[in-house]
Amino acid sequence: MASNASTVFDLPPLPTYTLIPREPLLPWLPDNLLALILPIIAYWVVSLAFHYIDVNDYFPQYRLHTPAELLKRNHVSRWDVVRDVIVQQIIQTLFGLLVVYFDGPEYIGREEYDVAIWARRIRIVQRAIPPLFGLVGIDSMRLAEGLSGHPIFAGVLAGGRYPDLVQNMILEDGKEVMVPAFARWELVTAGILHWYLVPAAQFIGAIVFVDTWQYFLHRGMHMNRWLYVKFHSRHHRLYVPYAFGALYNHPFEGFLLDTAGAGLAFLLSRMSNRQSILFFTFSTIKTVDDHCGYAFPWDPLQHITGNNAAYHDIHHQSWGIKTNFSQPFFIFWDRLLGTQWKGDVSLRYERSWVTAQKKVEMDTTKTSNPQADTAPVSFSKEDEEGPIARKIVNQGMHTKTPSRSVQKEVLVGHLVTGSLRQK
Repeated sequence: MASNASTVFDLPPLPTYTLIPREPLLPWLPDNLLALILPIIAYWVVSLAFHYIDVNDYFPQYRLHTPAELLKRNHVSRWDVVRDVIVQQIIQTLFGLLVVYFDGPEYIGREEYDVAIWARRIRIVQRAIPPLFGLVGIDSMRLAEGLSGHPIFAGVLAGGRYPDLVQNMILEDGKEVMVPAFARWELVTAGILHWYLVPAAQFIGAIVFVDTWQYFLHRGMHMNRWLYVKFHSRHHRLYVPYAFGALYNHPFEGFLLDTAGAGLAFLLSRMSNRQSILFFTFSTIKTVDDHCGYAFPWDPLQHITGNNAAYHDIHHQSWGIKTNFSQPFFIFWDRLLGTQWKGDVSLRYERSWVTAQKKVEMDTTKTSNPQADTAPVSFSKEDEEGPIARKIVNQGMHTKTPSRSVQKEVLVGHLVTGSLRQK
């Protein structure tokens, strides 16, 4: 039992509290371990959902890339991607277990005390009202006297003085005294601050930290040739990103950008374990969604911020690799530092569609007729931008994929709404 009764009677006393261990969400699994496991489960569940859509060619009109591009443009096999993602998740889990080992148990029981602390702060802030009104020549104390029929407003104008709000209190020596009490509005406001606004501020602070951490490290790995070749180039073997390749990185980069960044965000924001479950899981799903390869109009994660699958996909293209560094939430650093892609991208995507489809057709021809001419695919700029390219695009794939002209309209519309064009 901790005694926190105040003997400073110009402020309401603080309640006593007793700390008890918090019961975990799952009786058989501590919350801090759930915070390690749930993001991994979410990663593979969401990734496999997108993979199922991908291999069955559902919603082809919302693809950012064609199946031919997926086949011809990436420089790493899916199995190698799976292996490296699992390696990163093992490292992430081991690091998390180390943090858990040094992390003490989480307690509850002082919630009422914390709300009272905020109520005290609100009471203290009210003391600044008379001097502030005095700066503009207003006597708030006299105004308070005229509002005697409205004791709450009168008390606020008087600097947090509520003479009618008192309560009995028994001191440690057994003596009973009258001490100030909190107004109901102070406790309600303090409760909103404690239960809603502070957790929201912690969550937003963690997001801003992760975005800042990843932006500058990510940008540095592109600007420094040794860092790029040694570490970050592995992730860019995926010119056509897909969902379960979101964490395909060099192990060192994965630890530095993702594991360390998220861990520091958790520690600095002072989130609870339950908040960390939500934060780690949400950030993982957001990262997967940003690499999914689809511009779904009904996907809320692709509309809550300007950073979405279409935005990040530009960064994976050879012509956009020095732009759009922001990840995984907001794009304010790209905007502030001038690294956001500017201009139309539809024609560049169209060229990739055309070239990849031509390579697939040539491979098919070579398989059916080994004696056929297999010269490398080559388009002049005029062909890539002119009628020949348009003809191939409009022919579409030999699958359920609709014509590339239809897909282009969908893509361009999403790029515009995703703030990928300079407005």
